[in-house]
Amino acid sequence: MDHSDIIIVGSGHGGAQAAIALRQNGHEDSITIIGREHVHPYERPPLSKEYLAGEKEFERIYIRPPEFWADKNVDVRLGNAVLEVDPVAKMVLLSDDSKMSYRKLIWATGGDARRLSCPGGNLGGVHTVRNSTDVQRMMAELEAGAQNAVVIGGGYIGLEAAAVLRKMGRNVVLLEALPRVLARVAGEELSAFYQEEHRAQGVEIRLEAAVEAILGEGDKVTAVRLATGEEIPADMVIVGIGIVPSVGPLIAAGATGANGVDVDEFCRTILDDIYAIGDCAAHASAFAEGEVIRVESVQNANDMATTAAKSIMGDKQPYRAFPWFWSNQYDLKLQTAGLSIGYDQTVLRGDPADRKFSVLYLKDGRLIALDCVNNVKDYVQGRKLIEAKLSPDPAILADTEVPLKELL
Repeated sequence: MDHSDIIIVGSGHGGAQAAIALRQNGHEDSITIIGREHVHPYERPPLSKEYLAGEKEFERIYIRPPEFWADKNVDVRLGNAVLEVDPVAKMVLLSDDSKMSYRKLIWATGGDARRLSCPGGNLGGVHTVRNSTDVQRMMAELEAGAQNAVVIGGGYIGLEAAAVLRKMGRNVVLLEALPRVLARVAGEELSAFYQEEHRAQGVEIRLEAAVEAILGEGDKVTAVRLATGEEIPADMVIVGIGIVPSVGPLIAAGATGANGVDVDEFCRTILDDIYAIGDCAAHASAFAEGEVIRVESVQNANDMATTAAKSIMGDKQPYRAFPWFWSNQYDLKLQTAGLSIGYDQTVLRGDPADRKFSVLYLKDGRLIALDCVNNVKDYVQGRKLIEAKLSPDPAILADTEVPLKELL
């Protein structure tokens, strides 16, 4: 049975950064990354943007060049998954039937794309946007002439994919079950703006649209049927309805977690010497008043990886990283600072008609988050206000003549 001092399960942003941070912090013993995919660690955000659009070759989205891992003496085992964890024997069972022992284990598996539960969800031409193979299949169908695309889900993945497909000249219908897009992550002002933008670009947006079935001929999709009975023609369906945290083996081994796996301020699970980081890790967030949440972002994965690595190396620093996100659609750059969870007031700063504005989120008078569209200055200055836990006058926040930095 092989042994690795530290096994990292998952080859996404969190897994890659954990290995990098361990080496940067002086770890000299063996490190093994176990990844389900057959390619070295790569960036995920470009999948629904530049990579799908054909603007970036795959080689340009590697987190590090493949030879980097050998140079750093990190063993990367591709095309393999961990099926079982034995926290007492400190051993994992892999999908190739081999076993490995470890001293410390970092679980960085992220999540699997949530699938449609309706009939036809497994037809050919129905896609998720979770890994490079997903997107390569979509690109092949687009090259083969797929013209009519139906996007199910009005979150960031769905909107980004819709934007790329419109830029490629495809017909796009976007279906959202809720009354507005981005309903779970943003205020009404931002939702209304993006709905108008996508419609202006030619995307047909259907709100409060319930999907009843995916229809096909043979094993290939031909249409999406709504609960109303209407059938929307489709050569391709893209499903962006969230992820399911990949934590089954950890929970089976005795870890806790109702939504992902629970970790403490040092990213430790309740299992001895087992850490969890990134999309799958549920933690008490200092930016959500201690509420236990999962944060699906590159920033969170990278910063949790560094926290876990430092903890393993004896430098215990609680996870307090500032949360930030971004989304590129058409010529719009959205930057988000903070977490808008539980906001009770929004302030619109600037005019959405100018395509440069910010939406500020307050809770009990305190600024907790910002969404900034084509507005880097507000983003940079506003995050400092959030970190300072200030409660500025909403009227002054709305005044674009007053730079946010003046409120510090």
